[in-house]
Amino acid sequence: MDEKEHIRLIGGSANSELAEEISSKLGVPLTPIEVKRFNDGEIYCKVKNSVRGCKVFVIQSTSNPVNENLMELLILVDALKRASAKEITAIIPYYGYGRQDRKAEPREPITAKLVANLLTKAGVDRVITFDLHVEQIQGFFDIPVDNLEAIPQIAEYLLDKKIVDPIVVSPDVGGTKRAIRLAKLIDAPLAIIDKRRPAHGESKIMNVVGEVKGKTVILIDDIIDTAGTISKAAEVMLEKGAREVYICASHAVFSGKAIEKLGSDAIKEVIVTNTIKIADEKKIGKIKIISVASLLSESIKRVYEGLPLGVLFEGIYDRLAKKR
Repeated sequence: MDEKEHIRLIGGSANSELAEEISSKLGVPLTPIEVKRFNDGEIYCKVKNSVRGCKVFVIQSTSNPVNENLMELLILVDALKRASAKEITAIIPYYGYGRQDRKAEPREPITAKLVANLLTKAGVDRVITFDLHVEQIQGFFDIPVDNLEAIPQIAEYLLDKKIVDPIVVSPDVGGTKRAIRLAKLIDAPLAIIDKRRPAHGESKIMNVVGEVKGKTVILIDDIIDTAGTISKAAEVMLEKGAREVYICASHAVFSGKAIEKLGSDAIKEVIVTNTIKIADEKKIGKIKIISVASLLSESIKRVYEGLPLGVLFEGIYDRLAKKR
């Protein structure tokens, strides 16, 4: 990348490993920062080197602890704005509060919109993220938002495994579009689970639309949180006669007893990305982590150089076409 003196990479504390990997791929060092917590819980951030006139890319997922990581991002952006950065791009691989995207009941907030307002008001000029829970969140911003997808990378991994008789299954009707996308990329049929939610955090599988008997099921979702729904779906697939079950998701939230549930014999493998830092104790043998660092580093390069991001996946698509 030319004129490296005019670009700055900053890695927040949410996913320092991903930031370091991006830095290595770009050949641009991370600008040192100081982040600390005062005794009363307040967060302090300081950028240690000059950013005047620079295009700055701040890498920070707003994952658990979501409020801490979000506030750290906002404070970093404010510090950069006051230090005369020319342009600030927030790289948010996982967009926290993305599931609070609408009013389902009276007197509920639309927190995903509130977060968009906070980021814009703080001084962010552009956002790059991965697999928003719903695509319309892009419309909550009045600044450019690039919503990248992990599905092509997941598809390439699955094709390399040469899975026998695969079928892609959406764990609910809302995820059908995502499942169709993966099914097309790996040239597999589709099935859908009819799931109902009687309350927050609860789900009940009502029916399976499609034939999974004798097939290798690939369950695809955007987020694995407590893993309750997805692990239950895996069990139902085996009850319906599936040969084995793989689970795929972009974001590994892995809260509560998720790892215990994912360790079930009903699940062959769990394929996720590193948009969220996964603690070492959660990296059980059946979890495969695919890095998004290459896509993010190329995105940063293209934004810096003023090039379109639409061609990012062309290389992956060419490889997928040859492997199908």
